[in-house]
Amino acid sequence: MGAAVEKKWACGGHGGRDRPSSAAERRVRWRPRLGLRFQRGMAFCMVKDFCTLLAAAVLLSGCAGYQIGNKTLYPADIHTVYVPVFASSSFRRQLGERLTEAVIKEIELKTPYKVVGDANADSILSGRITGETKRVLVENRYDEPREVETNLQVQVQWLDRQRNLIRQMEPIPVPPELVSITESATLIPEVGQSVAVAHQQAIQRLAQQIVSMMEAPW
Repeated sequence: MGAAVEKKWACGGHGGRDRPSSAAERRVRWRPRLGLRFQRGMAFCMVKDFCTLLAAAVLLSGCAGYQIGNKTLYPADIHTVYVPVFASSSFRRQLGERLTEAVIKEIELKTPYKVVGDANADSILSGRITGETKRVLVENRYDEPREVETNLQVQVQWLDRQRNLIRQMEPIPVPPELVSITESATLIPEVGQSVAVAHQQAIQRLAQQIVSMMEAPW
């Protein structure tokens, strides 16, 4: 009986069906299909990568005339800046020194320029505090100030190495800083901490405006 069955499979019995394939034979049959899928996947990845590179090349070629970063905001022929101590017409001491320090920090933070201590630098940024006012806005019933307005004004010029004007900067007003005084009735605001804080805020805002005006015009 066993021989008959074997013969039957060998002769294509059971309706002409082939002999059942083994696991090894099935794996061999799947290999061409897997290879075809792999080749298709590789071709798709290659086309995708090519399209990505092509798009990047187009973007770079279109932006060839542009620069990226903060260097685009400032004159490209300037590399170093000398900032002498700002003069001050105010009777308050150290205002010019404090403004100079704030401007130097702002230049180093926001621009590509290097601040140097040499007057032979590529450019010189100088200025003067031309005005300082303080005005009482609100008083209590004892005529003591409860809200004080401080205002600083500065004039700045920026020269190149040949002492030619790079940028004429108009007088820069600072929006008034309001100081709320909440101390006791016997406190004199002039010696209070709040006035010093208000001046420092005004100086910081002045420095930001000065450096922003160093940007190249569009």
